[in-house]
Amino acid sequence: MAGATNTYSQVIKFEKRQLEAVNVSMSLEKLNGKDVVKVIKDSTVKMADEATFVKIKGIEFKNGTIEVKVLSRLLKNAPESARGFIGIAFRVNDNNSKFESIYLRPTNGRADDQLRRNHSIQYFSFPDYKFDRLRNEAAGIYESYADMGLNEWINMKIEVKGKQAKLFINDSKQPSLIVNDLKHGDSLVGAIGLWVDNGTEGFFTDLKINSN
Repeated sequence: MAGATNTYSQVIKFEKRQLEAVNVSMSLEKLNGKDVVKVIKDSTVKMADEATFVKIKGIEFKNGTIEVKVLSRLLKNAPESARGFIGIAFRVNDNNSKFESIYLRPTNGRADDQLRRNHSIQYFSFPDYKFDRLRNEAAGIYESYADMGLNEWINMKIEVKGKQAKLFINDSKQPSLIVNDLKHGDSLVGAIGLWVDNGTEGFFTDLKINSN
């Protein structure tokens, strides 16, 4: 296992022995010629912004970059509130009770409603700072816009340093979201999770992790 204080770079080759399903179903598949992990949230988990991800074993991440390509589709039985929720959990502790996360709502990226567009990207911190609390207490601070859509590959790159995280979309040189006060502070160290929420059929590929 790579130590949190070490510098390392890994391109993750998805293998079942390295993956742990946490409140999701998962499978290794091929999609458009790519090796992918398919992830669907367990229907028994009713609340939003929960520990619903595929956890990458053997990773202890604190600072550095996480880069991954994601693609989301809506399930046939997706509720009206489904947005194609897909993203990354990071600094996930051993028992999955604490982590930070940035995720996307791809259906919002090209909506005609400007307010929905403004909610295309979301940060939350589990368990105490989910999207609804952050939206109520600090509207517009932890959400942002970027062009995106369903059923297309979106490149996410998250840079994490101390209490700050920046999200870059599709190789943009400028971040689409900056979080300057990660709610667990700068001491949390942990795993990476391939995260989805309600109504999403999510696909992940080309995961790269650099720790420094």
